[in-house]
Amino acid sequence: MTIIQSIVLGLLQGLTEFLPVSSSGHLDIVQKLLGLSAVPLLFDVFLHVGTLCAVILFFREKIWTLLKVFGRWIAHRSAPSNTVTAAVDDGLTGTEELGRKTIVAVIFATLVTGCLGIVSSKLIPALSIKFVFCGFLFTAVLLIVSSMVEKKRTARAASSGPVRGISVPQSLFIGLFQGIGTLPGVSRSGSTIAAALFSGVGRSDSGEFSFIVSIPAILGAFILELKDAGTVGVSIGFLPVIIGCCTAFASGYFALALLMKLIRRGKLEYFAFYLIPAGILGLLFIS
Repeated sequence: MTIIQSIVLGLLQGLTEFLPVSSSGHLDIVQKLLGLSAVPLLFDVFLHVGTLCAVILFFREKIWTLLKVFGRWIAHRSAPSNTVTAAVDDGLTGTEELGRKTIVAVIFATLVTGCLGIVSSKLIPALSIKFVFCGFLFTAVLLIVSSMVEKKRTARAASSGPVRGISVPQSLFIGLFQGIGTLPGVSRSGSTIAAALFSGVGRSDSGEFSFIVSIPAILGAFILELKDAGTVGVSIGFLPVIIGCCTAFASGYFALALLMKLIRRGKLEYFAFYLIPAGILGLLFIS
């Protein structure tokens, strides 16, 4: 793999990992169009590590708060007296109770995703490129319908306060869709955000939880593939891997900042205007 190819793949991974358009699907398409052989799984995981670093940096304060809450919970210690009280902008970590609720939600969602990921990992190698474009259309439908449902619910509940936190049933539902999002062409971020909106979670909390819950999934995949680290260094070279990872980090941070703004404004369905024609054209002309 050349440096240019690693930059292209890193840029593509960073932009499409967070924007609800499917990073795995776009990587498959670019590999086919450029005539690249299958990219080793560990290289793909390193690209995900780049975007993982972008998530951690972007949500560093909330992640740190959750880690502290988890530590106090394990140690059976009460929250400090100066702990910030819940406010609208505090999202998933406004109080000790909300922090614990979020931690439980992440655990349950991750368990469901892990079970589905084991099944989908056996199916993915047998799927054709056509499946990617079907995944684009599926993601577009999710974005449109979830946005419609969320806007109608918001209009009806405008006079009441926001529902705080994510319940266990909601986390299981989100985890289910995150598992579906492991299929090529189906956006992980789009699926989880749409599932959160469907289940009654607010816009901002849906976006935050979607990316926070991606952290254990990416870490798990990275740990499982570390055994192939020597192989990827020989077959690709360490420099392209490092450059691809850094490119994915930079482009991923930009995409994440952009997407969170669009989520808060209720503009998530705009990505369907790209996914629908891309899916239809792909089904017609790419085989």
